[in-house]
Amino acid sequence: MPHPFTPVASVPVDPHTARVHEEGWQSWSPSGAYALDTAPYRPTNDNWVTVCYRPGRTVPAGTFHGEGLMALDPGDGSPVRLWAAPEPTAEVPSIRLVVRDGQAEVSADGPVKEFTGTDIQTVLADWASGLGLEAPRQAPTVWCSWYEYFTNVTEDDIHENLRAMDTLDLPIDVVQIDDGYQKALGDWLTLSGRFRSRAGIADAIRARGRRAGIWTAPFLVDPASELAAEHPDWLVRDPSGDPLHAGRNWGHDLYVLDTTHPEAAAYLTEVFTTLRSEGYDYFKVDFLYAGALDGVRHASVDALAAYRSGVELIRSAIGEDAYLLGCGAPILPSIGLFDAMRVSPDTAPHRRPEADDYSQPGQDPAEFTGAGRQWQHGRLWINDPDCLMARPAVETRERWAAHVEATGGLMASSDRLLSLDTWGVETTRRLLTGGAK
Repeated sequence: MPHPFTPVASVPVDPHTARVHEEGWQSWSPSGAYALDTAPYRPTNDNWVTVCYRPGRTVPAGTFHGEGLMALDPGDGSPVRLWAAPEPTAEVPSIRLVVRDGQAEVSADGPVKEFTGTDIQTVLADWASGLGLEAPRQAPTVWCSWYEYFTNVTEDDIHENLRAMDTLDLPIDVVQIDDGYQKALGDWLTLSGRFRSRAGIADAIRARGRRAGIWTAPFLVDPASELAAEHPDWLVRDPSGDPLHAGRNWGHDLYVLDTTHPEAAAYLTEVFTTLRSEGYDYFKVDFLYAGALDGVRHASVDALAAYRSGVELIRSAIGEDAYLLGCGAPILPSIGLFDAMRVSPDTAPHRRPEADDYSQPGQDPAEFTGAGRQWQHGRLWINDPDCLMARPAVETRERWAAHVEATGGLMASSDRLLSLDTWGVETTRRLLTGGAK
């Protein structure tokens, strides 16, 4: 549970020009800089608190709030101030800022260190560089099934787009099958009726000179899955002993796999070693927030330690040479674990998010948080701004393509390629040719 907030600093500010950067908890949590008279983006329903924000942190009105990081540009010419978690992979304090009588009053519910810099993005980038991580590997270019087919993707859809990549001469390294190939969350090795053979489609992708990629949500379990029915002891529990509720999505409740349980860990290892043996070497692991939820686990470890050990288990199973992309992941606790990281909410064919909640899919929230986290790119990992959608039916597709290109991050197409018009083909080819910088 969170600790009480204690004072950290009091800084004079110019109320007209000062700006505050809030760092959100996970990939989809709004992150970026605000003027002092701007209301920061906050959750608009309880389910999204669990799925997209940091549960248990209710922020009072008129308060800026960052998870492990908060930066303040006082606006008066004095240095930018940054407050940061000293051990960001082990403890992530919440940091708050309230302005009273021309003073920014900063408090935190755990230890923080202070840094200074010339502007918000620079002080954040300098902090990230100071962690001393190895430079991330170059990202491959990707085609992803999600934003055209969603959960209805079929094996035949993959074959059609494989042929189209050759016809259109698109420089795509990885063909990534997204959600929809599996029978249920948790039953990763059981196919839905829309796919005939996971190994077969991987072979077909590789036969065309491309790499096979696949999506999982490794810490989520569908209550209706075979895993939940046969191995209820593999689930994280709440204090009353019931399966921990990880929110709702896909129209049903979500449970959490307890990777500290030896048999559950062995199962997850089997999933990823099997996928790797079938020819997949690019893995998008999604909805990772679930692995860092507080709950009762088999082993007496805190949630962040359980989360990191779960991701390390996946990395061990797929091998160091495989490419690992995180999504829906707690940002600071993920440092050092991934090749690339989604740094924003999902994009969408539309611009505005549902209920104006900036954790929800939409081009506006993806641009806001993607720009706010640009400092992470090349320092913590390769930033994934989410997929390019260039088909005519996509709202403001030119603006979205310009944002994706400007990030210099992971470049992934997610259209039915034969639906692209001339502008769509040329834009997709240009962005993929540039790749991650």
